[in-house]
Amino acid sequence: MTTTLGSDRQWTDPFCPVARTVDLVGDRWSLLIVRDAMDGATTFTEFQQRLGIAKNILTDRLRKLVEHGILTTSTAPGGKRHSYELTPAGADLFTAIVALRQWGERHAFTGDEPHSTLVDGDGKPVAQLRAETRAGKHATAATTRVHKVDEAE
Repeated sequence: MTTTLGSDRQWTDPFCPVARTVDLVGDRWSLLIVRDAMDGATTFTEFQQRLGIAKNILTDRLRKLVEHGILTTSTAPGGKRHSYELTPAGADLFTAIVALRQWGERHAFTGDEPHSTLVDGDGKPVAQLRAETRAGKHATAATTRVHKVDEAE
């Protein structure tokens, strides 16, 4: 079931933050564009060259990311090209991108297969992310539950 909210938004599950996030950035290309924006890409050409994505698909994804407030555009000097930058909402996806990266490091590569590594300013690998309760205890799917809202609320 899809629910329309606003002028053109359709939510797969209007009460679930995970579903709404996936609706906004859950396709392969959108997340990779966000990843590359975090890594310094700012122009259409840079995104296209880094990703090898078809121009029409890149145009569509950039437009949607701007419409959804994840990227913002400005006109580059000379007025011919747009420059894309993450908004605060886009930058806030950093932890999600790191979580996907770390999951991939653990589950998408064999033990001897090379892969890129996210490092901090000192060149050391970033610590593993871990969901915690407010008391600092490890939180898992087995130790948490989702408090669902009633659609009538």
